[in-house]
Amino acid sequence: MKLERLSLAVALAAFLAAPPVLAQQAAPATAATAVQAREGWYHALVDTAFVRANVDIPPKKGVMLIDSRPAARQFDPGHIPSAVNIPDTQFDKQSSKLPADKSTLLIFYCGGVDCMLSHNSAFKAEKLGYSNIKVYAAGMPEWKSAGGAVSVSMAHIKKLAADKEPHALIDSRPRRTAEKGMIPGAINIPDTEFDKLVDQLPKDKATPLIFYCGGLECVLSDKSAERARKLGYTNVTTYPEGHPEWLAAHGQAPIAAATAAVGASPAAAPAAALVPGKEKGSVTVASFQQVWSTNPGSVLLVDVRDAKEFANGSIKGAVSLPINDLEKKLGTLPTDKPVVFICGTGARSGEAYDMVKLYRAEVQAFFIDAEAKFLADGSYTMKQK
Repeated sequence: MKLERLSLAVALAAFLAAPPVLAQQAAPATAATAVQAREGWYHALVDTAFVRANVDIPPKKGVMLIDSRPAARQFDPGHIPSAVNIPDTQFDKQSSKLPADKSTLLIFYCGGVDCMLSHNSAFKAEKLGYSNIKVYAAGMPEWKSAGGAVSVSMAHIKKLAADKEPHALIDSRPRRTAEKGMIPGAINIPDTEFDKLVDQLPKDKATPLIFYCGGLECVLSDKSAERARKLGYTNVTTYPEGHPEWLAAHGQAPIAAATAAVGASPAAAPAAALVPGKEKGSVTVASFQQVWSTNPGSVLLVDVRDAKEFANGSIKGAVSLPINDLEKKLGTLPTDKPVVFICGTGARSGEAYDMVKLYRAEVQAFFIDAEAKFLADGSYTMKQK
């Protein structure tokens, strides 16, 4: 009996002393991708989950994501959405791209654990006085393997066109907006009409698809890109800076369909003293602000951005009705007061106006055609187009 107890004790001691092989195998998948700090690395490291939580379209306030890789060969053909390219070799020349606020969260990344560029740049930023710096050491390889969305630059789009490489460039903005001008070679598949127009996409699911819309404040291209991925397309990217950046660099490309709006009669000013804007159905920012500050109950203000965008900030008193839900809820709109649609760029709000006029003409619908930013406290800024 004593011998059996002794044998059992020896066996138990041996088991406890052995390496926890089974425990390592049973560890969560995220643990397998954790990186161990190396000599020369920056001291503050973050993982994919941290980057996902702090990087978004529209870009989060107080955060800048910086890609330290070379532009033409690496950043241009694929980077994390919203990233700013400051190649480490050009850091001193391009440090003006960094935010003025030295407390801004800076997240540097490059080509993975064997790449030192992001660490080098992080140390340089620290010397400039930035106090909240992180490095995503696993970088672009880990981001892609984790299924993260990928964006391309304007330079890459131009190169594809110049080299006549097979690809499809898709404008996800509403038709009324795209008709005023698109990037040359693009086709217009409005996100709200994606399912109806999906047959315009290439049959070959391996064809590179690049979606764009109205800039960094516009989520339509991201939504359309996700729809395309679910359909089985395997090479889907976005161009987040979109038409505004292209327009600033190259001017407006002539689009024949743009003449559809020429000669359209301006909308009559509603009873709430809103003043017609340049676009049919739009009202000026100044007149809206006057009405909203003096008699907000005289209009219904409807924010047609996504629920997530609305939750992050909107005009106090506005109601949320995402553009993708609008057609199903047209019957809820009142007819006894003007309904004013807003979004971040005027694209989705203009589409909302068009939809209401098509299906419920009796509603006094209007929209604001402006670049707008909304804060969580209900304050906002609007720049008339």
